[in-house]
Amino acid sequence: MASSIKNTKPGRLRIVAGNWRGRLLDIADVPGLRPTSERIRETLFNWLVPTIDGTRCLDLFAGTGALGLEALSRGAAECVFVEKSSLAAKTLRSSIATLDAQGATVHNCDATRFLSGKQTGTFDIVFLDPPFAADMLDDLCRLLNEASVLASGALIYLEEDRARPAAILPNGWRVVKSKNAGNVRYSLARCLDEE
Repeated sequence: MASSIKNTKPGRLRIVAGNWRGRLLDIADVPGLRPTSERIRETLFNWLVPTIDGTRCLDLFAGTGALGLEALSRGAAECVFVEKSSLAAKTLRSSIATLDAQGATVHNCDATRFLSGKQTGTFDIVFLDPPFAADMLDDLCRLLNEASVLASGALIYLEEDRARPAAILPNGWRVVKSKNAGNVRYSLARCLDEE
């Protein structure tokens, strides 16, 4: 699949569009690190075009930071990156410095611990792309919902293994867009206001 992506060298990540369009960033050599493909990112951000400008984003399981950096490139005001791997977090900080990305913060910790901690403010967009083998998307959605970090009408991006059943969403969440690409199912859900 990587060979079909143009202008991307092995071990490099390319920003698809926005202020940093075409910029290449290093990818940390971390086992199991699976950056969201350019094709999927392009579709996702086409979905987000009407709402991305000025948003506050949370990129859980940030890895390369592909989703959060793409959001900042396209007009998001802020992105909080959460990454457990020290090496991946260090490489992400280097990418942020290379881009001089304003509004980017990296937390080198476990996503569940981050959600369990005291948070300041809410997020308009959350990117949830945990390791497929971990099979933890249901629990993450529940924790995210319970953590009171979602702004009114927040959008949550979900990336999961297409071979498994779709994640069970909390009450009040509705899938508004969904597609498949290879072995990946990716969706955009909205957290609706309680009536």
